[in-house]
Amino acid sequence: MTASIVTIVYVNDAPAAARFYGDLLEISPSFETPGYIAFDLGPGADLALWGGQFENLSSEVPRTSEVCLAINGGPDRVDEIFEGWKAKGITILQEPSDAGFGRTFLAADPDGNRIRVAPQD
Repeated sequence: MTASIVTIVYVNDAPAAARFYGDLLEISPSFETPGYIAFDLGPGADLALWGGQFENLSSEVPRTSEVCLAINGGPDRVDEIFEGWKAKGITILQEPSDAGFGRTFLAADPDGNRIRVAPQD
């Protein structure tokens, strides 16, 4: 069976979230409707932003999952991305640290969804 993995992130405002993620990932959406916008992340992987599913998502509600951006480049690249995101004013939940899988940090989108940057396996 051939399948794609689509990670769906619930957001209050899909177009606003798409601007945030488009700037963050430096890519444009591959599919857009007013309430559902997707980004092609490579073969078999998409990130979709779905608005209007829940009223007034609160950034204060604890999240139990993360979108993980697995990047090439090692610890220096993770630190470089961290500095760039911090300069953009992105909410940082955890500064860079070393974990069992390598250098990582944790940020949040405007709706409170967690975004982890970590090295690619």
